[in-house]
Amino acid sequence: MNEPKRNEPMTHDKFGCPCCSGTFGKLFEVSRNVSKLKAAAESGTGWSCNWGINWTSMGRRDFMKTSAAGVGLAAVMGRGARAQSQSVTVFTNGNVLTVDDDFSEVEAIALRGNRILAVGTDGEVRAVAGADAKIVDLEGKTVLPGFIDAHSHVISGSVVDSIMDYVGMARFTTATEVLDHIAKRAAETPAGEWLVFRNFDPAVQEGPDALTFAELDPISTEHPIFVLNASGHLAYANSKAFEVSGIPNDIENPSGGEFVRDAEGNLNGFMKNNVAFLQVASHYPGMMEADPVEGLIGLLEKWGAVGLTTVSELSLGALAQSPADAQVMAAAAQSGRLKARIRAYPFYTLGTEAWDEAGIHQGDGDAMARIAGFKLVADGSNQGFTGLQREPYLNSEDRGLSYMEPDELTAMALERAGKGWHLAIHGNGDAAIDNVLDTCQALVDAGIDMSRVRPRIEHCSILHDDQIERMQQLGVSASFLIGHVHYWGVAMRDEVFGEEKAQLLDRCRSVEEAGVGFTLHSDFMVTDPNPLHMIEMAVTRRTWKEPDYILAPQETISVESAIRALTSEAAWQLFSDHEVGSLEPGKLADMVILEKDPRDVPPDAIKNISVLETWMDGRRVYSS
Repeated sequence: MNEPKRNEPMTHDKFGCPCCSGTFGKLFEVSRNVSKLKAAAESGTGWSCNWGINWTSMGRRDFMKTSAAGVGLAAVMGRGARAQSQSVTVFTNGNVLTVDDDFSEVEAIALRGNRILAVGTDGEVRAVAGADAKIVDLEGKTVLPGFIDAHSHVISGSVVDSIMDYVGMARFTTATEVLDHIAKRAAETPAGEWLVFRNFDPAVQEGPDALTFAELDPISTEHPIFVLNASGHLAYANSKAFEVSGIPNDIENPSGGEFVRDAEGNLNGFMKNNVAFLQVASHYPGMMEADPVEGLIGLLEKWGAVGLTTVSELSLGALAQSPADAQVMAAAAQSGRLKARIRAYPFYTLGTEAWDEAGIHQGDGDAMARIAGFKLVADGSNQGFTGLQREPYLNSEDRGLSYMEPDELTAMALERAGKGWHLAIHGNGDAAIDNVLDTCQALVDAGIDMSRVRPRIEHCSILHDDQIERMQQLGVSASFLIGHVHYWGVAMRDEVFGEEKAQLLDRCRSVEEAGVGFTLHSDFMVTDPNPLHMIEMAVTRRTWKEPDYILAPQETISVESAIRALTSEAAWQLFSDHEVGSLEPGKLADMVILEKDPRDVPPDAIKNISVLETWMDGRRVYSS
């Protein structure tokens, strides 16, 4: 194991999560479709302006009449949802893990229409299903409830995913591999067309600290090349991209941003903050033509391959910087083409009045797409040195940032909870978590029913014993970005916190033993979701850079606990436990069929289990 660096004082550029800081949508200010969406809402001709549509009773004609123009809804609605068949299908001769309260195991499950009809023995299920039921032999395969990602950013992230090629750490280990991939893409792409990539992270991908003209120009000077850093705050481009964007060598740095220069004072292609790099990215045609509805539908179709049947949007409003984001979700839901459910959280940066004036309330929607709660943010990102800490970062005097000051956080939480809203509150650093818990105590002191609020701490990264005790007393649950352990664990140890404090990262076992509920999430686009890999991360806590190093081995959990964190517990946090998260009669027919039982393979092989089929709403939405 490498020894932590302790002798040199560190200075850091500070970067928060672009989703949780509310800056993400600035990427798409140049998008014609996003601009039309926002303008329609602001002018009173879009869904998000004082209509408060009830999705459960809304007919196709009414929806089309009240939807914003310019997002391709006519084409979407032309392929309306088909009627749900009420035929019965029995899946038998398998290993069905219901993930009910007892984690019951049965051999058969029957579906009728979009609901689970029965679970139990072959004989029991066949008797309920009737003689006309279709029989599917599972041949010993394992069935689980459909996986649920309780914290992702699918509406804003799907637009990026639709127009940028992923080159992050889940795909490539080194910068050399990333550059080889870019070169391959250049070789098969006509000259002049843009090549655009996302999630490069030199903090974990071995190689240079930045991609500059020196690395990108040898690949091509005929294709504009643009690479977005995983932070969302940094980007890199080749000289052709600067040329077609009209960026001269003597350009002045914009306020709050920087075009980085080499030792001779010449531009080198590295850009800091979106006020700089959007001057390049805005010239990419894909950015201008991005279609948020189609992007969302396409992303969730792709995620069927990893078994996801319910996902989330934890910064609704960040894309258009407007409540008009709800229109994207509504359009996708009404298309009949969604292959996963969505639970969305309006975002604090727009203020509460904007959402109230838009007529958006807790629980609006239906089983396919619903407003699940309200999102607040206490601090930034630990690896971006903006997480708010009790003590300074390693070899630093800096303690991070408060995105919402404690009084503001408490005031908005009281206002929202007083109107019946569920609260999801982002807290990464230990001092931020103190502030979140103080806010939750204020809710209790105000007489608010915490069982209605179901407060959860998003990421909940650095957690002390006293905080876990407070969480248990206040009825607060945790949602862990488990990729922090796997992908950034070594950096947390060596560069961010040091060995001792890094042991406090994502304390799954400790909260479980204290009786505090928890989930695992991807925070897409921080990491791309793979539920089986997330289960493995929590079970092994092995780090990506040093596979033999286990970060905080005392915090490993069982496979069953990790499965719960991505099914039943996630459903509970999203206020959807009455309809999804376990395989029980009457619940919606969302399930995943796996090649093997995750409990029966070596822990470091869980991610390699094949997802054979994914079913959502009684329909097979993916088959390998």
